[in-house]
Amino acid sequence: MAQETWRTPDREAIVRMREVLGDRRWLVLGGAGVSTDSGIPDYRGPGAPVRTPMTYQQFVSGPDAQQRYWARAHLGWSRMGGAEPNATHHRLVELEADGLLSGLITQNVDGLHRRAGHQNLVELHGRVDRVVCLDCGDRTSRSRVQRALTRLNPDWTNQDVQVAPDGDAILEATDDFRVAGCELCGGRLKPDVVFFGENVRKDIVEQCYQLTDDAEALVVLGSSLQVMSGLRFVRRARANGVPVVIVNRGATRGDDLADVRIDAGCAETLSAWTEEAPMERTFVS
Repeated sequence: MAQETWRTPDREAIVRMREVLGDRRWLVLGGAGVSTDSGIPDYRGPGAPVRTPMTYQQFVSGPDAQQRYWARAHLGWSRMGGAEPNATHHRLVELEADGLLSGLITQNVDGLHRRAGHQNLVELHGRVDRVVCLDCGDRTSRSRVQRALTRLNPDWTNQDVQVAPDGDAILEATDDFRVAGCELCGGRLKPDVVFFGENVRKDIVEQCYQLTDDAEALVVLGSSLQVMSGLRFVRRARANGVPVVIVNRGATRGDDLADVRIDAGCAETLSAWTEEAPMERTFVS
């Protein structure tokens, strides 16, 4: 499929972004739009099809739901597991190294920020490269579970499927798929991510609130802010009187909270901002 070409950010918006951010350090809240340039689709971007991911309640409802999920996830992992960090991930690592970022909260589960080398990172919705047993709590690597699933389902590896944003795949027939159990207790395995209908761990939420309260500015990159797990931090920043910049392709649920709203891609915006606003802040250790 040919890659879509997105228009460059409006120069006046970039200038306004520079004025609002000034020499403040940013807290970044990232969403699926950060990873689209790595070939991972998003849920709500312009042109994205309507998707209905499995909820946590559905997943724990019984073996049939878990079979359906793991069959699709087994195939979808081949795309997400092979994705590489893109220009946005690498630029954020550079900004962190230059002292411009106070932290990064990502709503993505793909692990690309971590692989790019980001240090002060909170993975709000977990990690798809890790698997947890719902019965004994043991955690193991996704690659280990993938190998077990491949051994159990040798004829499933070559199917051509459409991949969803969370590493799932669009697939209907899953009746003959065999699910791997926990190596320790034989229990139910689930990717170590927050499903729809599942709560983010309280300590993670508190960590994000602390980052928000300490922030000098909040920059939202590539998120429609449709789910409360991310929107609440934008609301908190606004309540604290902290400047908010939102960069996203298409409207977001937090647009009325933004000091600057840029309708463009993340990589294009960070590139334009860099050209327009070379870093001038001096940090004293």
